[in-house]
Amino acid sequence: MPAKYEVFHDAFNALVRPGVELEKLATGFVWSEGPVWFSEGAYVLWSDIPNNRMMRWSEAEGLSEFRKPSNHSNGNMRDRAGRLITCEHSAHRVSRTEADGTVVSLVDSYDGQKLNSPNDVAVKSDGTVWFTDPPYGIESNREGYQRASELGANYVFRHDPESGDTSIVADDFDRPNGIAFSPDEKTIYISDTGSPKHIRALDVNDDGTLSNSRVFAEVRPPASDGLRLDTEGNVWTSAGDGVHVYTPDGTILGKILVPEKVANLCFGGPTKQRIFITATSSLYAVEVAATGAQTP
Repeated sequence: MPAKYEVFHDAFNALVRPGVELEKLATGFVWSEGPVWFSEGAYVLWSDIPNNRMMRWSEAEGLSEFRKPSNHSNGNMRDRAGRLITCEHSAHRVSRTEADGTVVSLVDSYDGQKLNSPNDVAVKSDGTVWFTDPPYGIESNREGYQRASELGANYVFRHDPESGDTSIVADDFDRPNGIAFSPDEKTIYISDTGSPKHIRALDVNDDGTLSNSRVFAEVRPPASDGLRLDTEGNVWTSAGDGVHVYTPDGTILGKILVPEKVANLCFGGPTKQRIFITATSSLYAVEVAATGAQTP
């Protein structure tokens, strides 16, 4: 189907490609989340949370099942060594998949208490792993297994795999969800899918703490879930009607309209100018003119 856009500023036209297709690459899922691109294999992985599995798609091989069970995996990212970092709801952990396929647990507790259900993750260039921990995987048996929260709150964490230290970097979000760094890593963006459903921007300090929290954007129709940045610092976020694009100062430029509610997205393809979109029951892709900032 032809890609459809809603344009609010002329600058949006320089970021997209008129006339391209919004491709539906695969469908038949329950709640698609957490896409991550592997350039060396030219494939994308993502989570189908309620079905407790991870999926794989490539141009050459099409659709296949990557991992089942997946501990109700949600968000995925890669570290600077190219290893898969995964948020796992029902294991209450963030895991790392080694080059040989071995899955190891990075962090599953804080101060002796189990995590809720890690949701999304960003990996900084220094190797630290930053992740959100709302209760979506413990509220029912749909995206995990129902149980009471041991933490009693929903935090944003920073974990150092080298030292094993885990710290709370934000404790005032209702339901922290999507998380991503700016290209220079001086700012971190965190979406809140609780109340009041917005994206906040925070300064990243040299000591691994955050400060100067401010509302970056109120995404409507709600809510921002996963988000990624391009090399110019523009924020590309999921929303109820597609993918919304914001400048670094929070001005909305336009929307890529998608026929299903969007949960998350990532940049991929040979030039990182193809967006893979996880939208409810399907995986979509669209070519854009912006370049994704994530590494690798």
